[in-house]
Amino acid sequence: MYYSLSEIFAIGIGPSSSHTVGPMKAAKRFVDNLKGKIDSVQDVKIYLYGSLALTGVGHGTPNAIVYGLLGLTADKIDLKQNYIERVKNSKSLLLGDKQNINFDFEKNFIFEKKTFLKEHSNGMKFVALDGQNNIVLEETYFSVGGGTIARLDEIAHRIERQPLDVPFQFDSFAQLKCICEKQNMSVSDVVLANERALYSDEDTKKYIRKISQIMQQNINDGVHKQGILPGSLKVRRRAPEMYESLQKRFENNVDDGLFILDWVNLWAFAVAEENASGSKIVTAPTMGSAGIMPAVMRYYQRFAHKKAFYDDMADIVYLTTAAAICSLYRTNASISGAEVGCQGEVGVACSMAAAGLCAVMGGNTAQIENAAEIGMEHNLGLTCDPIKGLVQIPCIERNAMAAIKAVNASRLATRGTGEHKVSLDSIIKTMYETGLSLQNDYKETSLGGLAKNVVC
Repeated sequence: MYYSLSEIFAIGIGPSSSHTVGPMKAAKRFVDNLKGKIDSVQDVKIYLYGSLALTGVGHGTPNAIVYGLLGLTADKIDLKQNYIERVKNSKSLLLGDKQNINFDFEKNFIFEKKTFLKEHSNGMKFVALDGQNNIVLEETYFSVGGGTIARLDEIAHRIERQPLDVPFQFDSFAQLKCICEKQNMSVSDVVLANERALYSDEDTKKYIRKISQIMQQNINDGVHKQGILPGSLKVRRRAPEMYESLQKRFENNVDDGLFILDWVNLWAFAVAEENASGSKIVTAPTMGSAGIMPAVMRYYQRFAHKKAFYDDMADIVYLTTAAAICSLYRTNASISGAEVGCQGEVGVACSMAAAGLCAVMGGNTAQIENAAEIGMEHNLGLTCDPIKGLVQIPCIERNAMAAIKAVNASRLATRGTGEHKVSLDSIIKTMYETGLSLQNDYKETSLGGLAKNVVC
């Protein structure tokens, strides 16, 4: 089923699409659903379950929910306003920007760490109460990956996602390839044709430019900001020092055959550190993997694409091709670390970036599939085990490693004929089966792996 580019590349607040973007949307939707009853609300209780409870604090879930309860949206929020500090200091919250209620982080959030709701690992329940402790509204939501949410009734009654009204629906790469061959179109052409059925051509390109600009701004900000990232790990930002070192080596003409890789690492670090600090980020396809697509984009802009031919169109081809690949993962597997581990986040981002880069470098449809397949094949089984629930260790370095893998996957594919034994569809199926087989301790719970064995 086709997922729109705007669903795949959504604007949100870091550090986690499942743990911040989704819960923020759920809280905002809950408040909107109060409608005329909001005036009677005197208290709101928020119950977090499973992965949201276990790693929610480290992932910034409570803060994100407060943003949503205030009625804020990610694309319009001004993070300089210090909303969270105001709520904490006043112990009050202006619900939906209309109704003032008492609010204490210690009392209003209830972490049900041992309870995993059967529908999904990322569950949350909102309960609005009046002055007599009567329930005004109660709703349960799930954050299912990439910032997408579903209410309990929508999952319980299997309310299926309605297909978008687009000219080219595809559920597999085999179908997408067939469309490309029959219509004499590229993967990017197919996505653009679908987007034009949903939005105007001008709006589509405007949105692509917007997300591209945010990605590039994240790099520019990340290479200059110094300091310690939020959280108990006290991780120091490394991107500024990396940048200074690379600049000196460049100015001194240091001979290093792997110099370009250092830049890719830097750019991935810059965005991942910006995400870890709670900045405005583009899901690509998640926040935890948000550094990979921008790093590879900057790679072809700076090194791989002849400057004489570089223009807006390269970014359009890159992002639309990547979106098509992600649509297949969302249709047939998952991009939720709580459901399939980090292979669903970093692995999918690597696959997307490899395919997009291959397309920008002139790869044909078969080579694009090969690049995407290689990108995932060597991330199979990747666990989600953030230390202390923070999207920092090993997440930041994983973004850099996956960006390098994406570049290499693209180069392997473009140097070949496109012929390959393993299809992208079979890799997606394998990734999903592998993810379901992983123990819960290795799926965004911080109960296993590095989170268990590294003491900080």
